[in-house]
Amino acid sequence: MTDSRKKIVVLDFGSQYAHLIAKRFRMLGYYSEIALPSADLSAFENCAGIVFSGGPSSVYDENTPEFNSEILNLDIPVLGLCYGHYIVQLGYNGKVGKADVGEFGFAKLQFADGVGGSDSKCPLFKGITGEQQVWMSHQDGVLQLGDGFEAVGFTKDCPFAATQNLAKKRFSLQFHCEVKDTPCGNQIFKNFADYCGMEKNWDQDTVLNVIIENIKKDARDKKVLLFLSGGVDSTVAFALLNKALGQERVLGLHIDNGFMRKNESANVAEAYKKFGFKNFTVKDASESFLNAIKGLTDPQKKRMSVGENFITVRNEFVSELKLNEDEWMLAQGTLYPDIIESGGTKNSHTIKTHHNRVAGIQALIEKGLIIEPLKDLYKDEVRTIGKKIGLSDELVMRHPFPGPGLSINVLCTDGKLSDSDKEELQAAFQEFQKIPVTEFCEHCTASLVKSVLPVKSVGVQGDFRTYRFPAVLAFEKQEGGFYHLPKYWEKLERTSSTITNSAKFLNRTVIKLWQNPKLSDEDLKLQEGYCDKSRLDMLREADNIVLTELHKSGWYNQIFQHLTICLPYASAKDRTSFVLRPVCSEDVMTARFAHLPMELVNSIVKQIAALPFTDAIFYDLTNKPPATFGWE
Repeated sequence: MTDSRKKIVVLDFGSQYAHLIAKRFRMLGYYSEIALPSADLSAFENCAGIVFSGGPSSVYDENTPEFNSEILNLDIPVLGLCYGHYIVQLGYNGKVGKADVGEFGFAKLQFADGVGGSDSKCPLFKGITGEQQVWMSHQDGVLQLGDGFEAVGFTKDCPFAATQNLAKKRFSLQFHCEVKDTPCGNQIFKNFADYCGMEKNWDQDTVLNVIIENIKKDARDKKVLLFLSGGVDSTVAFALLNKALGQERVLGLHIDNGFMRKNESANVAEAYKKFGFKNFTVKDASESFLNAIKGLTDPQKKRMSVGENFITVRNEFVSELKLNEDEWMLAQGTLYPDIIESGGTKNSHTIKTHHNRVAGIQALIEKGLIIEPLKDLYKDEVRTIGKKIGLSDELVMRHPFPGPGLSINVLCTDGKLSDSDKEELQAAFQEFQKIPVTEFCEHCTASLVKSVLPVKSVGVQGDFRTYRFPAVLAFEKQEGGFYHLPKYWEKLERTSSTITNSAKFLNRTVIKLWQNPKLSDEDLKLQEGYCDKSRLDMLREADNIVLTELHKSGWYNQIFQHLTICLPYASAKDRTSFVLRPVCSEDVMTARFAHLPMELVNSIVKQIAALPFTDAIFYDLTNKPPATFGWE
């Protein structure tokens, strides 16, 4: 990179999507950088355009991100998105407040007269025609446009969804055009880059060269130790380290932490040997990790304990091999979403703590003893880089499998709800009963039973972490404990969005697929349950059924990831219920639940129902947002 390179600068107001915006521009071929909204004007040298990201705050909160308002005086085009939409409008005397109706998920954008097509009066929508699907995630809204602005797009519940002030070269959008769920988003960004006079100046060859050079610079004369989960990220990081430094300076350590899938460690070792990696070893540390999380119920504490134990195991391994710590650094396959979801940017809100951002890791980062070759990339970029350096599809197209493994899919509890949780659960139930479900035929609607699972799960709404109960839809009960699954996923998706958009105490919607026919609904209760070998073994069996069926049907490569969730909700402590959570995503920051073929779902459910410890099976119908991929 040179000082003369033209760039798009993205101001990070703390949104999960800030770096996704920069990535989108880079993928389109335009170099982009991230800056704080408080940045000095010198940060905009060679800047062709500026994008204001979304953010977790309301503009009228006390502790909003510091913003250098002089940026709005620059003669550089500005595009504001969501929170950035509000900042642009306020900068020109507009008004922002709580919207009458919040929007989370899909909305339909309609254009004002003269907008869209080849002669669009709004440059952002040049070549875009007709009603457009867009992705919303907001509770606030623009109540009055800023001086000189006009509305060029609107949705059913948002009159100022797209605005412009051509005299000032200012644009602002309520929706997130950086996510794949806004299909016209890339065209909007390309149109903005064209408006800014940008020419293409970024490609994957440049990215790869920068990564290789950074590894050489960061490693200096040291050797590098990398934990290998067997997942895409650590595998690509391992290959890049080998390419940059040579196998003699790199050592991969695959730790069987007890949280692996069925036969996972053996499969990982075989795949690496097959590719030609000779500089890796496998260590069984399952007992150590299981002891580290014994009795823990708090998801954050569990993640942190797993992360800290990786450091403990690393130190033990270094000691066993008598490695000179002064000669070795630690590498990680950290991606940017890991950092921002851990609150790693100045204005971001912690969604969850990743095992590679715990205190022990942070201390090593501060000492300059960590190398993270992929820290500025997203999953799809990592896969592209992996293929570019010759890794097989078997290695780079695997579903993501995080370092903590299945431990984060085993939900834990002491079996008791606090008084406040009991009140919230009751409020969630009452709230759910008032939300109309109107998508289905009269027969389905008449048989519908609405309930709430007494197990909280994590979500993300408006860039904030939420921890709420899931709504349960149960249609007609059939022979053998199976429940009717309505024919059209789209109806279930719209129903799920309606429920979570209308609710204060719910952030997911699931549908019940099966329940042990020997049990009544009252028999299923919150049970005391921890992440121990017994529950992990139950999960391994169910998870293996799902993955086997996905591979057999050809659907494994059609979805981004499948998580099987083990719930402490059953008729007894030694039994469990499962949630199927297949998701489709390209950037991790947003996702839709996968619409698997009904016959595939039925095959999976029948096999899991036959396991001797299964009491119920559910299917997660929630997109991200408002839910995250996993439940913890």
